[in-house]
Order: sequence, then structure tokens, then C-alpha cells
Amino acid sequence: MRKVIAAFKISADGKYGGPEGYADWVVSWPEDFGSWLTTQIDACVLGAEFYPLYEQYWSQVESAPSEIHPFTGRVPTAADVEWSEFASKTPHYVVSNTLKSVTWPNTEILPDLDTVAAMKREQGKDIYLVGGPTLAGAAIDAGLVDELHLIVYPLIVGDGKALFSSAARHTMQLHKVEQLPEGRLSMVYRIGQ
Repeated sequence: MRKVIAAFKISADGKYGGPEGYADWVVSWPEDFGSWLTTQIDACVLGAEFYPLYEQYWSQVESAPSEIHPFTGRVPTAADVEWSEFASKTPHYVVSNTLKSVTWPNTEILPDLDTVAAMKREQGKDIYLVGGPTLAGAAIDAGLVDELHLIVYPLIVGDGKALFSSAARHTMQLHKVEQLPEGRLSMVYRIGQ
């Protein structure tokens, strides 16, 4: 059976976004996650709230890889460019019962999390639950997420957006910890069912 892997970059106080709604402390999204991001997955799942920002962000990186990105004010990193190319060829699924259309290449709308559960039973590589946190919380509550990868930044954001709004308690087993440059910490948890 395929695994569903959720991955987030968060502050030490558990925020995935600052007061403006995004993580302005992250220089590159794909960096620090390791090779699993492009070698272990063959599908990406997003929530309807997160999808528009995701599409805008990565479309801009793909179309203008050497220009300053309007969201970050920086030129995309080599890892960003690599991910944008990988993402444009990889099937994406947006879980939504309200969205009527999507424009990102290779993207479909899924009506509910039951469809993600069915995807887990199909042949293939693992599934990357890209975001957002509302979908991740619902998928964890539904018992669909097998691993949670967190990159924790040495930063207290204060006002910001908390990572999860889960409806239940879930135990996790620490599988791997790695210290990264500049005080970041990579943690991989397996989620108890």
C-alpha cells in the first residue's frame, strides 16, 4: 500500500505561516526534505484553500526561474526550479467539493478524502500531502497520513497560523531526527492509527 506523507516547514512555536499567511522565513520550500520529495512520490494532494497559492507560486518559478519571485522577493533556488519542473509533470489532486476548475497541468479535483484512501490502495509510489493544514488535519483524523515530516526553524513567530486543527488526539512515533544548517531541525514521525 502507498503511504501518504505530509510535510511542513514550521517555526519553533508551531506556526506554518506568519501574520500575512505565509512563511516568510523559508528561503526554499523543497530544500531540507531530502531526495524522497522527487524519488519516492508520484502524486501530490492539496486542499482547495491552499491550491491557488501553490499554483501561482510554482507557475511563477517555472516560467521565470532566474527572475525575482514576487512572493519572496528572491530569485528561486536550484531546488525550487527542480521542484517546479517535477511538479508540472506530476499528477496533482485538489480535494474540494466547491472548486469547479483548476488550471495547473496534470491536476484533477477529488470530491473527498475517500478518494485519497482509494488512491492509497492503488499501485504506485507514495503520495505527498502538500497542504494546507486544514486538509492535513482532516487527513490525519481520517487515518490517511502515515508520516509527518517537519522542518522546524529556530524562530518564534508569535502571531501567525497554527499548523493543525485536528479534531482528535493522535500519537506519533519519532522515526528520524536530523540537525540541518542554520539551526533547523528535520523530524520524521510515523502517525499511530
